[in-house]
Amino acid sequence: MLLSEIIAALRELCPDTFAMSWDNVGLQCGRTGKEVKKIALALDATSEVIEKAIAEGADLILTHHPLLFGGIKHVTDEDYTGKRILRLLQADVACYAMHTNFDVLGMADAAADLLQLSDREVLEVTFEDDVSVEGFGRVGILPDNMTLRELAQKTAEVFSLEHVQYYGDPDQTVITCAILPGSGKDEIGHALRAGADVMITGDITHHVGIDACEKGISLIDAGHYGVEKIFIPYMKEYLEREIPQVEIISADCGAPFHSI
Repeated sequence: MLLSEIIAALRELCPDTFAMSWDNVGLQCGRTGKEVKKIALALDATSEVIEKAIAEGADLILTHHPLLFGGIKHVTDEDYTGKRILRLLQADVACYAMHTNFDVLGMADAAADLLQLSDREVLEVTFEDDVSVEGFGRVGILPDNMTLRELAQKTAEVFSLEHVQYYGDPDQTVITCAILPGSGKDEIGHALRAGADVMITGDITHHVGIDACEKGISLIDAGHYGVEKIFIPYMKEYLEREIPQVEIISADCGAPFHSI
């Protein structure tokens, strides 16, 4: 199957037009006329992921985060981004990213599904027309009344995490929950306005956590990788259903950190 045909299938699921203006989704490098027999999935196109995908014989690496974010003036082996691009081109492996377009049209609902949120609404609206309302994150009602401690435990369980951090009274009853996979500190205000008792996200810093509690909302930090890794099983299921003639594998190398 040609890469151009696979790109069409990816854009049918998550059109590039739903990405934020500052983002860089789509084909990062590669030939659109390339024959693709195997796709490797990962959250980031790190050097480790690239080597794993090449070793597995992948023709395309499909990631959530873009390989290229800012401008680049030179592609050389003198910096890590250039090295990655050169390695991909030398191996004739393409790289494609689905970032904020997937956040809006796949990631948020998938995360809310795992938490079984009902009566859900978009947390931060980025697109609206006569047919649909789309955007970052979701807010809804938890299936059972539980304490903040119990929800933190549930979050670790449903997202298969070794641990999470949470800010707030462990014995507080939480009913309305907001979730925003990735880095959600800038969207805490949206969760407050939506009446959420708690928000699940990642990349929460010391002062952000303290201030959120003062404002009246608890936070569960499940990590940036912790929730967004659902991109991999989500896309594997979609691609195996839509393009069964192409083999789909994971080149994920796990969380980029270790805890003791």
